[in-house]
Amino acid sequence: MTVDFIHPDNPTANVAGNQHWGHATSKDLLYWTNQPIAIFTSSQSEGIFTGSAVIDANNTSGFFPNATNGVVAIYTLNTPTAQTQDIAYSHDNGYTFTKYASNPVLSANSTQFRDPKVFWYAPTSRWVMVVAFATDFVVAMYTSPNLISWTHASNLTYPGLVSLGAQAECPNLVPIPTLIDPSLPLSSSNTASTDTYLLVISVNPGAPLGGSISTYLPGTFNGTHFIPLTPYTTRLTDFCKDNYAAQFFDDISPPVSMSWASNWQYADSTPVDTTSNLTAFRSAFSLPRTHVLANISVAGYDLLTLPPDLSPLYTTSKPLAASTDLANASLTIDYGFQVPSRAITFTVNITNVPLNTTLATGSMNFTVLSSTSGESIRGGFFISPPNSGAFFLSRARTYGFDDTNPFFNKDFSVTSPVTGGSAAAGGAYGSTGQTGNWSMQVVVDRSLVEVYLDGGKKVGTMVYWTEGELDTLILGSKGVSAETGVGAEVWGLKSVWAGKEVGGRMGEL
Repeated sequence: MTVDFIHPDNPTANVAGNQHWGHATSKDLLYWTNQPIAIFTSSQSEGIFTGSAVIDANNTSGFFPNATNGVVAIYTLNTPTAQTQDIAYSHDNGYTFTKYASNPVLSANSTQFRDPKVFWYAPTSRWVMVVAFATDFVVAMYTSPNLISWTHASNLTYPGLVSLGAQAECPNLVPIPTLIDPSLPLSSSNTASTDTYLLVISVNPGAPLGGSISTYLPGTFNGTHFIPLTPYTTRLTDFCKDNYAAQFFDDISPPVSMSWASNWQYADSTPVDTTSNLTAFRSAFSLPRTHVLANISVAGYDLLTLPPDLSPLYTTSKPLAASTDLANASLTIDYGFQVPSRAITFTVNITNVPLNTTLATGSMNFTVLSSTSGESIRGGFFISPPNSGAFFLSRARTYGFDDTNPFFNKDFSVTSPVTGGSAAAGGAYGSTGQTGNWSMQVVVDRSLVEVYLDGGKKVGTMVYWTEGELDTLILGSKGVSAETGVGAEVWGLKSVWAGKEVGGRMGEL
């Protein structure tokens, strides 16, 4: 199966503007091939903004007689005077498109009406569009039998966003399963399909850490109305600030998304990557991420976000380094010569941590550094009070960009407590006579770090730029109690772009 990823693309510059629809394809969501631009503008005053594409298997649009694989793109056409929703159709699996002659299919006399996410809702045999009235903080729902004629169904005003930012955009609405037992990993036997949906909305500017960020709401959907389970709670998808405008793939369950790994406060001024084997690029997307809900906090259902299986990218059949005995010990690995891509992933598992904070002691820390410049990114997890359960991630010691932009926050932190123990104790700090576990996976690319804490309960996405390549990992723990175990594995990752510099748009890894 070929997966298509449509993304904003300026073919003439490395800044926002002159927006077309770029196109990449993949068989496994890891190795990607850049394709020619899918949808072009018709004039210099136009922009092809965010949208979505669907397979019109039943030819509801009438564009595809005797075909079951016709593709219809629904996108925002941006002009100086209006934002409207237009469509285009493809007879070659989404590689080229013909714009519908009677566009737009939906207009609202607004310059802030954008980013349609469209999907088929089988119970009513209707297409559903979720689209943003950005400055009104309204997400509108429309329905259609044919992708051409649209009827307004409902509006959702999200009060939680008003206190955050100036505009809401890029809404996505997807069905999402829940974990049956949150203490066990994601598997087909540990998920339950429910009528729960996930609404993701991106906010810019005004995120808590500045600039842009994405928020989410779990709720129910009946084909016309989305009902949030926690309507007045603003919930962020990331504890850093470089995760924006996530787009979800259709017909993948549990749902998988990719997001833009940057922030509007500095997106147009970050360094342009001019690595010799790649054509210059400025921004990258996150890894494809799997999402489920889990009932693990007083807020109700929380979003768990998990990285993909990266084992197909391992550079060796065995880890570059591994230890089950890192309690009050450390390991150092120089991976520069072993990993040409300079991309690595490592996992840490901390076990038998006392849930009573008076007994819990110690910390775990990691540093990924450059042997030539001394620059580094750092992170760590605190077991001991007063910061029990706190995790930090820092780019303060990278000098390729941070001193040139005042909005490039250097340090991030989040609470990610050890969990475990009886259900009555709630698996929280402060329980007595019990122990719990904690885990972490980190992916370090040459200008992007992704951190997944404790099974994806918290996620951090952080860009960075260094003057020297990162090539050394130091990982260890200190001060932990005698019964606590600390283990780790380190793997090198192959580049997924080697030899594929096509069309001037490269990703990470």
